[in-house]
Amino acid sequence: MRRVIFVCGFVCLLSFSIAHDALSATAQQASASPPAASAPAQPYFASLKGDKVFMREGPSDNHQVKWIYHRKGLPVEVLASFEVWRRVKDMDGEIGWIHQALLSRERTAVVVGTEDAVIRKGNAPDAAAVGQAKPGAIGRLIACKADACEVKFDIVTGWLERTRLWGVHGGENF
Repeated sequence: MRRVIFVCGFVCLLSFSIAHDALSATAQQASASPPAASAPAQPYFASLKGDKVFMREGPSDNHQVKWIYHRKGLPVEVLASFEVWRRVKDMDGEIGWIHQALLSRERTAVVVGTEDAVIRKGNAPDAAAVGQAKPGAIGRLIACKADACEVKFDIVTGWLERTRLWGVHGGENF
């Protein structure tokens, strides 16, 4: 009788172990990060969500703060991802880590150069001027063609030469 109880107990324990391993494997697959195809291709541009964003030396709150940004909408280039952290580069070439909750997928661009950039009514170089943007001005990208991008600033929307913008990759059209 003891042998029957022992065998039944062993079979039950073995069954439980197999079921537990199967459930563990299923749970690990469900909690794994989504396949790479669903993640955005890198590098890509994002923008800062708030007026106070910390760039850190590494991908955790335990790493020291390198920079504190105070410009909502400032574009950054996302170079890599690690869990909820994004390795980014700013327009000055500084590289560090920012938590994904502090980044937006809204596309923005910053005007570069030393002189004001002409904002035009159309994307042709001879289109009528509708305004000027100072270097450092941040606008929301609406569209980009081969030579110019349509940008919405606070009081004017128009086209700027791509060479005057940081926040869009060369050859990127949308």
